Amino acid sequence: MPTHPPSAGQPLSGGIEPHAGLLTQPTEDHALYKIMTVEYLLRSIDSAYLHFNRVDSYKDGPGADPHDGAQLPADQPGNAGVAFEKAPDFTAAHYYNRSRSRTYACCFGLENADYLWRNYANGSAHGKIGIEFGFGQLRAQINAFMASEGVGLVQGDNTLRQIFDINYGIVTYVDRDRHRANTERLANPIQYTFLKAQAFTPEQELRISLSTIGVLQLVMKDGSPVIFPPSMHLHFDFRAALANGTIRKILCGEGADTAYLRAELEKRRILPAPGSATD
Repeated sequence: MPTHPPSAGQPLSGGIEPHAGLLTQPTEDHALYKIMTVEYLLRSIDSAYLHFNRVDSYKDGPGADPHDGAQLPADQPGNAGVAFEKAPDFTAAHYYNRSRSRTYACCFGLENADYLWRNYANGSAHGKIGIEFGFGQLRAQINAFMASEGVGLVQGDNTLRQIFDINYGIVTYVDRDRHRANTERLANPIQYTFLKAQAFTPEQELRISLSTIGVLQLVMKDGSPVIFPPSMHLHFDFRAALANGTIRKILCGEGADTAYLRAELEKRRILPAPGSATD
């Protein structure tokens, strides 16, 4: 935890897994599952993106967690008692709150669990599907994009250099009212991003996070403030992922319109991954 904000003139750029040592990852060959509507899959293919929610803005799923990514109640008094040396009115608690408002997550299941099928992607005219990813391949494909030249944050007609750190980790479920993360030292904000209340244990979540620094007022090249919307899209080439095996299978939920899905994939000249329920 810095004692004062970095210089306003210091360039800010995002990193690839800078906090991996603070997080737990599955094995490279571990399967991950993402449940979505058939329509959402087709939009994701057409527009080539993964959807990320700002962690303080979750509204999907059963009893969406209003405390997602927030500092723990037992930590808050200690955090509020530590201020930045050159900004004494700006405490660690403020820092964590601002960091949270600049942090996004894309979530996957570590297991092909009935809980996910029951509670997510409901209300579709064509049903729901599950995408099975290989963790190591998914991480490699995303990291390769994040490291590529020209990646940036687009806001209107402005593009800002890439400012987000990307991290991968298994969510830890804790007694939110009693657990503490700052008993020995102040927590890194990323640690709060990967802690959730025990009530959400059935999700068994692997989370990909995009986060940036919780200090400084960030501005675009034209001087306008950087806006952190409730959600954002990260480029992800579903076509390539299907072709190279990053996507292992497309699993169809009960009642899914497989004929419609197959026809739409064929229209896009996409063959389902081997072993998919659409075969």
